[in-house]
Amino acid sequence: MAKYVVLVPDGCADQPIEELDGRTPLEAASMPNLRRMAARGEVGRAQVIPPGLPPGSDVGNLAILGYDPARFHTGRAPIEAAAMGVALAPGEVAYRCNLVTIDDAGTMVDFAAGHPTNEQSHVIIAALDDALGQGRDGVKFHAGVEYRHLAVLPSALADAVCVPPHDLTGQRAQLPTGSAAGKLIDLMDASRDVVTRVARDVGSSASQIWLWGQGVRPQLPPFAARFGVSGRLSSAVDLVRGLGVLTGLEVVDVEGATAGFDNDYAAQRDACLESLADLDFFLLHVEATDEAGHQGDVDEKVGALESWDRDVIGPLLDALPELGAHRILLLPDHATPCVLRTHTSDPVPYVLYDSEHEAAGGVYTEAATAAASQVPAHGLMARLLAR
Repeated sequence: MAKYVVLVPDGCADQPIEELDGRTPLEAASMPNLRRMAARGEVGRAQVIPPGLPPGSDVGNLAILGYDPARFHTGRAPIEAAAMGVALAPGEVAYRCNLVTIDDAGTMVDFAAGHPTNEQSHVIIAALDDALGQGRDGVKFHAGVEYRHLAVLPSALADAVCVPPHDLTGQRAQLPTGSAAGKLIDLMDASRDVVTRVARDVGSSASQIWLWGQGVRPQLPPFAARFGVSGRLSSAVDLVRGLGVLTGLEVVDVEGATAGFDNDYAAQRDACLESLADLDFFLLHVEATDEAGHQGDVDEKVGALESWDRDVIGPLLDALPELGAHRILLLPDHATPCVLRTHTSDPVPYVLYDSEHEAAGGVYTEAATAAASQVPAHGLMARLLAR
């Protein structure tokens, strides 16, 4: 059997940037290995975010794994709950619980609260659970990674429209609406005293929590039963790790893999190659490209793409032939334009590479694929794994 690799540079697609002379980071970055792969692969344009669904990594990565988000998506937070080992009982709904920084004027200064360390944020969430959670009124808080945490609430509080905090950077925070909005706003307001006090003690800039991305546990058919292939994935992000748990893919813990600019790309690459010695499928996801987009940091985004090309794509292209026939699918889960600092639903470029069959080839950029017909991203997995 062939070996199959999916490479997901989160949010790498972008829009033309003035400081790059009207180019996108994909166009400006030096990526000889991606060019090599695209030159003999199938290059096209995929719709990772179906109409009517939010342009998030939950939707996009679900599609990349071959599950139609319009059918299977229930929300972001229950996927992250699975990664954290939090079992949602009937009658419970999970909410993503960001630590954020909102100033006295109500402006969302930082959706990530200055990226606290896990040690800092875990102290804050523990204090928050002591004060407002521990099952009182059905409310529980669970510590996650950096600023990304989880709140489990009664399912009666699921009916709300919540704006993701990364969509509000520099703007006045838009509070939830809907029948459950009052309870959610009360909970976020009540968090201020606890979060501000404890954050100050541990050296964090967090000022309160922000609830969003709610949902109940999704019912996803096992990946192996669906596609006839078993495998593993590597990601430093709970969202992607949770999809692994829910679909039955083994989640690999890679030392040095982070959700930031210090990610150890080589360690993730090595985990991929080691896994493919025994199994046939591996998904490798990195977050740094998305994080750079959210920060509006053009240099970091270009640098992350170049690290990805040098430390992941190139060595994989060189090493995979030793394992025999192989295919690679590469695409982001959405676009995160630096100028907007948030996700968009724009179609993204993809490349499908087959070591046994050379395709027409192309250029892997947003502009080069703009005229291509859109294909639904959730159909690409079946094509990658087709016998």
